[in-house]
Amino acid sequence: MFFEVKELCRSFGALQAVHNVSFTLDEGTTLSIIGPNGAGKTTLFNVITGVFPPDSGEVMFNGTRVTGMPPDRLCHRGIARSFQITNIFQGLSVFENIRLACQGRKGTKRMFSHVSKLKEPMEEAEKILDLLGLLDLRERRAGTLSHGDQRYLEIGMTLAAKPSLVLFDEPTAGMTPMETKATIELIHKLKGMVTIIIIEHDINMVFAVSDRIVVMDQGNLLADGLPEEVKANEAVKSAYFGEEM
Repeated sequence: MFFEVKELCRSFGALQAVHNVSFTLDEGTTLSIIGPNGAGKTTLFNVITGVFPPDSGEVMFNGTRVTGMPPDRLCHRGIARSFQITNIFQGLSVFENIRLACQGRKGTKRMFSHVSKLKEPMEEAEKILDLLGLLDLRERRAGTLSHGDQRYLEIGMTLAAKPSLVLFDEPTAGMTPMETKATIELIHKLKGMVTIIIIEHDINMVFAVSDRIVVMDQGNLLADGLPEEVKANEAVKSAYFGEEM
């Protein structure tokens, strides 16, 4: 199995933020995790990516137990993550943000190499910017980009790690409808290149990109299935979708 979460639990005092959550993920597929605010989605991401240690349970990646590994070690193993709050170098150019992320994958010694010796990361940065549709903005200072383009830039910095599994935490948060549509197109471009797990509140995007959907409610796994199965699930309708469905 490419990726597996087994009976994962994480509490904060009396609050059980994640309780016995289990699911599997096949390589090359896209899984969305949805649920109301406070359902435990981001805490689950934090446990998976080593921000918080679990109280119990385990995370398996490519047959190896990676439970509780710190984010840097997970990144070297091929698991990368973007966050809800955009985290870019505001004062650097768009190109330099991606180039530094590509360069950083080589290790700290390469971070201080002369630019003339950085042909490979510079070429990789060009390819990522082209994929993101940001090539024409390569010389722009990152802090002057629109919110949507800053989100794409952070996605690019995540991809620069060359992960095989990417976790996107609310990638369309704060985006315009047009930017959200472009993000859906980007996710479709990434399919087949990387395996993807998404936390997302835009239900139209969820159904547009997902091969499977996991629904959480109050820390528990409420449903896990194909989009059509989740859409028809009465418990999910009651807890999350309401009258929208």
